[in-house]
Order: sequence, then structure tokens, then C-alpha cells
Amino acid sequence: MLEVADYQGDSFQLSVRAQEAPNSTILMCGVRFMAETVKILSPEKKVILANEHAGCPMAEQMDKEMIQAVKDDYPDFTVVAYINTTAKLKTVCDVCVTSSSAVRIVNKIENKNILFIPDCNLGHYVASRNPEKNIKLLNGNCPIHAAVEAAEVETAKTAYPNALVLVHPECKPEVVALADYAGSTAEILEFPKKSEHNEFIIGTELGVTEHLQHIFPNKKFINLSKKLICPDMKITTLMDVYQSLKGQGGEEILLDEDTLRDARKCIDEMIRLG
Repeated sequence: MLEVADYQGDSFQLSVRAQEAPNSTILMCGVRFMAETVKILSPEKKVILANEHAGCPMAEQMDKEMIQAVKDDYPDFTVVAYINTTAKLKTVCDVCVTSSSAVRIVNKIENKNILFIPDCNLGHYVASRNPEKNIKLLNGNCPIHAAVEAAEVETAKTAYPNALVLVHPECKPEVVALADYAGSTAEILEFPKKSEHNEFIIGTELGVTEHLQHIFPNKKFINLSKKLICPDMKITTLMDVYQSLKGQGGEEILLDEDTLRDARKCIDEMIRLG
């Protein structure tokens, strides 16, 4: 799939690329919330999700009504939404963050009280690096990353004692604590370029490990856990792309004007603080 893409990147990077591109139609080969973010930033463009079934369990764990109710209980909290959320949920949030910008942006928010949603593991990571903040977390997570256990890290480190462990902060705190480095997908992809080490244990989606091996053929990359397979990220096929380009497949992302306007506010705030 990467070989036929015009642009590669995380959800926000791709949204910005789509916004800057001269094309009037954007085909997103990721998951639904990514396509929605593209539409929010480029409402005038036609945005197609290549596979209509490509969702995100974490993005769908919480809805607008649930978070509005929590906001009513904690009116003095700034609501920080991970970008892995639906467009409708973003409409009741104050600022959006990516995994690479979350620590920095939360640090810049003037309010001490933060409600971080939906991922409690990423939220714990952000809180550990912003101890002066009062960060409230809810019980949401990425079920793929959250499935990895600390024992698997210990086993991998024993098997490969010369390897550095690189994990995504969506992993459990005890997994992150055992890692040599925690960072976003983009940061993990960049890390081996700057490192003198030649072996790495990768604690994020298995496709990242495969891609790293392609980028750095002279270095060794080991999957931390066989559990790290996201079916939603892998559901899109080349045939989906082909059918979408022919106008015979995919789903056009349509968002009403109120959602487009209100969801963009937290993204604009992310850009201002970032």
C-alpha cells in the first residue's frame, strides 16, 4: 500500500498534506477518523475512505454525549482529545493532540486541570511528563497496544540483549517503563536513523516493524508481541484503492456544517499551541 501512496504519515500529517495538495479529491487509505480529519481541514474537497469498514476501536469508545456529561461534572477542566477520536466527539473538546505533540501541548495549556481522552495509557504518559498538571483520565485505550504485557518486554530483552526497546505510549505504563524509548509512530520510524545501535525491538503495530526493515535493511528489527496487529489498519487493500479510483468503491466522507465548524476549533487550537 505504501508503494502506491502519494503521501505517507500519521493522521495529522496526512491531513495537512491533503490540505496543501492541489487535488480536489483525496483518497484516504487509513481509518475513518483519519478521513474525517482530512475533511475537517479541507471541507471543500471530496474525501473518500478507501474501505468503508476501516474504523478505530479507540476512536469509537467514547461519544459526544458521554464526554459532554463528563464536562458538566468537571466544568473547570480543559478537554484534550487525542486525534484518534471521531469528528463529532471533537466538537465538544477544547484542543486536539497527536501522540508526538501531546506532552508539549498539554504543558502549554494555561489551565492546570486537564481531562485527557480517550486513551488512558497515552494520558498516563503525558501526565508523567507534566507532573504540575491535574490530569483526569477515563477508561479508554487502544486495545491493540494495551494487550502487550510487561513480561513480553522482559522476555524480548532477554532474547535480544543488544537491542533497544522502542514502544508507542499507547502501551501500558509498565510496558513504557521498561522501554528504552517511547514515541509516536513517526518518531519510532525516525529513531534508528539517529541511533548507533543495530538491533531494535518494536512495540507498535507490526506493519511498522516491516516498514523499518525496508528502510534500514542493514539493521535488525524484532516484533515485541504478535498481538500488535491492527485489523482496521490492514483491512484496506490495493483492490479497494483501485475500485475507489474508478468510482466503484470506497465511501465519501460527509460531515454537516456544524460538525465541520465545531470540530475544527480543537484542531486549530492544537496548531496554535503546537
